[in-house]
Amino acid sequence: MRRGGALVVLLAAAAVLGGCQLTDSGTNLVNGKQQFVAKCGSCHTLARAGSTGVTGPNLDEAFARARADGFGQDTFAGVVHRQILHPAIRPQTDPKSDQQVSMPANLVTGEDAEDVAAYVAEAAARPGKDAGALAQVGAKKAEGTAEAKDGVLTIPADPGGSTAYQFADAQAPAGQLEIRSPNESSVDHDIAVEGDGVDEKGETVKNGAVSQFSVNLKPGEYTFYCSVDGHRDAGMEGTLTVK
Repeated sequence: MRRGGALVVLLAAAAVLGGCQLTDSGTNLVNGKQQFVAKCGSCHTLARAGSTGVTGPNLDEAFARARADGFGQDTFAGVVHRQILHPAIRPQTDPKSDQQVSMPANLVTGEDAEDVAAYVAEAAARPGKDAGALAQVGAKKAEGTAEAKDGVLTIPADPGGSTAYQFADAQAPAGQLEIRSPNESSVDHDIAVEGDGVDEKGETVKNGAVSQFSVNLKPGEYTFYCSVDGHRDAGMEGTLTVK
């Protein structure tokens, strides 16, 4: 899943070769959407999946011209499947951080890879929202307020792998505070806090580990966020109010 321009070139080549027949009845679009959100959404924007990643190509933009030009979904699926198995060898530049990033090969494999390719082919550059069973899965948005209890403030990362915390904002009393962010997903996340001279963060974790640190906070407003490249820009942040 390279930058948008490279994808257009690959789409043209795939059309000549006839594409890859992955969008038949043998693929599971619901699983494809779930796998995409869990493994790919932290880097890619895909509106129908609800993902807002920025370190990789925006897939809606990458496929918009090809869809308008009449390329078929089999062609899209073939391109995506090849990119999953054989991503760009050279690192790419993250437009937000200006750092070099690479997509690892085989983030998903086997039937999961085919399902992801079929879902992206179905969803990319298509207006509107998913319906039916597809509407029941996708990237989650942060909601509600986390409240500190007994000196501990817990703000979990989304267990499904979205670039989101479970809570949109948080509240805590002034003084010493332990901030914890459990991450059940396989996507790297951490938690950091900045504001009023504070700039602290926990370690980057995944697969059930906890990003955490202790800090002494004065009354005021602070920002909590994920410092992993691109995650804050994708919306993984909120306001911590200390009273």
